Amino acid sequence: MTPVQIIFLVVSLMLLVSAFMVVTVRNLVRAALWLISTLFMTAVVFVLLDAGFLAVVQVVVYIGAIAILFIFAVMLTRRVMADTGPQTNANGWWVGLSSLALFAGITWILLGWGGSSADAPIFPAGLDTVTDLGMGLVDPNGFILPFEVASVLLLAALIGAIVVAWDRDN
Repeated sequence: MTPVQIIFLVVSLMLLVSAFMVVTVRNLVRAALWLISTLFMTAVVFVLLDAGFLAVVQVVVYIGAIAILFIFAVMLTRRVMADTGPQTNANGWWVGLSSLALFAGITWILLGWGGSSADAPIFPAGLDTVTDLGMGLVDPNGFILPFEVASVLLLAALIGAIVVAWDRDN
């Protein structure tokens, strides 16, 4: 095994543990911190794939904006989050069983697929994917509408957190 493969396996294991902790930890602030760890490990995977631009975008947009916005929303609404009952579902074992079956099915499909051992094609010299991505984001026929919808959605989430945390007594 090459050192890059060993690093990939270690980072992938850390990513899976972090993602598992996001959905199992009871404290929302700790879940948000595990989410930041998960997103950072995803950025490391992007670096290992020689996708530096996507790694920077992962760190700046997801960790720097969305995760921090989530933490602020949790902190603003902490008063409202009184523990009112059990935090687990009695039918949770169905979810675990179906997740295990889905994992086994995907593993079986991937093991039978011959493309997993093929090498990735080499990009031609002079290919500028960052410019193409930038043009796709601002082109009226590209992805400008979903980009703007995502920004409005984040703004609505922030305004919603402020409204929920508003002290109406004053």
